[in-house]
Amino acid sequence: MILAIRHIGLVVSDIDKAVEFWCGPMNFIISRHMEEEGPHIDAMMGLKDVQVTTIKLEAPDGNILELLHFKSHPDKKSWSGNPYSTGLTHIALSVNDLDKTYKDLNEYGVEFPALPQYSPDGNVKVIYARGPEGILLELVEILK
Repeated sequence: MILAIRHIGLVVSDIDKAVEFWCGPMNFIISRHMEEEGPHIDAMMGLKDVQVTTIKLEAPDGNILELLHFKSHPDKKSWSGNPYSTGLTHIALSVNDLDKTYKDLNEYGVEFPALPQYSPDGNVKVIYARGPEGILLELVEILK
């Protein structure tokens, strides 16, 4: 049986840029940085000669986002999914002040499709943003 979600993995083409974003305005911290290769990683992924940098980032609440940068198997395509795309569409993050977060990320160059919105029941303020590699972020401030 499942006990918990261990982490979410995000493949990135520019590891330095991704770390700068997640550890800068998003306030994650690096908890582990590894250069992985060898028979165990090849077997696990079903690939040959894997060379991958993995960086585990810890959110303030302890949840983990794992950035993966494949040196051996670069993918030239960038994910450009939409909120309605099949598969993983977004990562939802709780924030304590959405207006400040919006302002800070906007100054950082993050794209937003709209201004922060209130839920119909007034319980949350929410916005979507597009982070590195095109990943959609749902930023949520709980009001009540």
